[in-house]
Amino acid sequence: MQKVLDNIENIVEEGGNFRMIVTGYSMLPLLGYGNDHIIVRRTDIEEPILGRIAMFRTPNRRIIVHRVIAVDGDKVTFHGDGNLAQTEECSRKDVIGVVDTVIRESGKEVSCTTRWWHIRERIWLAQPLIIRRYALGIIRRWLNFKRK
Repeated sequence: MQKVLDNIENIVEEGGNFRMIVTGYSMLPLLGYGNDHIIVRRTDIEEPILGRIAMFRTPNRRIIVHRVIAVDGDKVTFHGDGNLAQTEECSRKDVIGVVDTVIRESGKEVSCTTRWWHIRERIWLAQPLIIRRYALGIIRRWLNFKRK
């Protein structure tokens, strides 16, 4: 898998798609650990990405999928929906693509561009940090229990 990620920019040509499984808790509750696949579409440097879930390469060469929370010239700032404080930054050229579709464990495809998806994003992100903290704790415990 690491060889694929090392060369992902070459694999996902502009306009092409890349499907991968979601790992980690940083995008809970909209993207779940081990249950969901995402389809990432290559994006060009002019495409507006603010508010989108995007795949990017960090300065230390790690691949991460988080939400774009700010674009300031060439600097892009990201934040995981399931992270309460930590952010990451990269240059715009290190943004590999945006998540257009989520494929749930059941096989159901969910578009990330629909009104319903955006409503769910806004509801989650509008919650006070204390509510998000406890909700994430419950969700993580449930997922860990389910995996055992």
